Amino acid sequence: MVLNYIWIGFFAVAFLIALIQLMLGNTEVFPAIMNSTFENAKTAFEISLGLTGVLSLWMGIMKIGERGGLVNTLARWLSPLMVKLFPDVPAGHPVFGHLFMNISANMLGLDNAATPLGLKAMEGLQELNRQKVDSQTTDPVARQRGYETATNPMIMFLVLNTSGLTLIPVSVMVYRAQMGAAQPTDVFIPILIATTVATLAGMVITSLYQRINLFNRVILGTILGLCLLVSGVIWLGSVVDRETMNQWSSVVANVILFSVIIAFIASGVRKRINVYEAFIEGAKGGFETAVRIIPYLVAILVAIGVFRASGAMSFIVDGLGRLVEWCGGNADYVAALPTAIMKPLSGSGARGMMVDAMQTYGADSFVGRLSSIFQGATDTTFYILAVYFGSVGVRHTRHAVSAGLLTDICGVIAAMVVAYIFFG
Repeated sequence: MVLNYIWIGFFAVAFLIALIQLMLGNTEVFPAIMNSTFENAKTAFEISLGLTGVLSLWMGIMKIGERGGLVNTLARWLSPLMVKLFPDVPAGHPVFGHLFMNISANMLGLDNAATPLGLKAMEGLQELNRQKVDSQTTDPVARQRGYETATNPMIMFLVLNTSGLTLIPVSVMVYRAQMGAAQPTDVFIPILIATTVATLAGMVITSLYQRINLFNRVILGTILGLCLLVSGVIWLGSVVDRETMNQWSSVVANVILFSVIIAFIASGVRKRINVYEAFIEGAKGGFETAVRIIPYLVAILVAIGVFRASGAMSFIVDGLGRLVEWCGGNADYVAALPTAIMKPLSGSGARGMMVDAMQTYGADSFVGRLSSIFQGATDTTFYILAVYFGSVGVRHTRHAVSAGLLTDICGVIAAMVVAYIFFG
């Protein structure tokens, strides 16, 4: 619903701005708008077509990892931490399995597997909620309101999802490759840092809301470990020149990515599965995904193209840039902000903004890279809340929205900081 209004708004605002420009004597604005519709529709199709091969490759690799048991392994590694973050869930409850699997699948970029696992986890958490409400009251009105109210475990689970922690941001790197980036993986380390900061912030913010003891040995150790990791990379960026940092970032990113591929294949060999057939099965999903996103990408890129051709985008970006400069700040990042603003509302909208930024400024420009980091730093907060809460009939979301948006803000700030360290 939110994206519906945004999409309509792009066209409505573009039409009004174009009319004003026409009355001021700009007779080229409407031809430019119509030309942009054809050009961006063609661009969207070409991007989607080009995605087919790389998506098929990575989804095939991911399927091997899934069959090889890496998701289950990650679940076991996360178990001590998850028990502390979800104290209202009884120890050993089956819902932990779905929580583990969903978060692990998200970390590995297995979106197709993560969503059904997440919905199953929400069903389990709602069942616990019903049991608690039923034991506390017999008043049907109070019971119904209890069923429709988000619990602490639900909110923690969704905030961890909206923080968008992904070890392998495949889609962002694929789009960068499609847009002609010299080294599509150069944003891998910056994205990993930004999404780690967002996840850490989401964990802390939600724990403060829910009065979870952050000084617990497991939670504190996790927080300190993540802080040391991020601080170490930032310190390295302060003592090494940007060109060397960028070079090493690309080298490390490619070593890690190829190591992941080898680890996935090795896990399949160890499990004695048919690795080749598992890859083919996953690769088929990559082709289907590439075809499925064509209409969405056409819709959003055409809308953004119309918005930009009318002059509305320039008006907003230039206005923000002047405001930042008036306040004494560096306005280099302003042109990438539409991606950050759109991300909590719509994944496809933010993806379109990212592609538009790379198309306009260049994939290897500071704006193009920062847009890519914004895209990978967090997830679509409102979409996730709507889908997951809607699946179990929750209407009263309590602190879920505020915690999710505060997490997004932390992710955006982290993205800007690491972008300046690596590419500024």
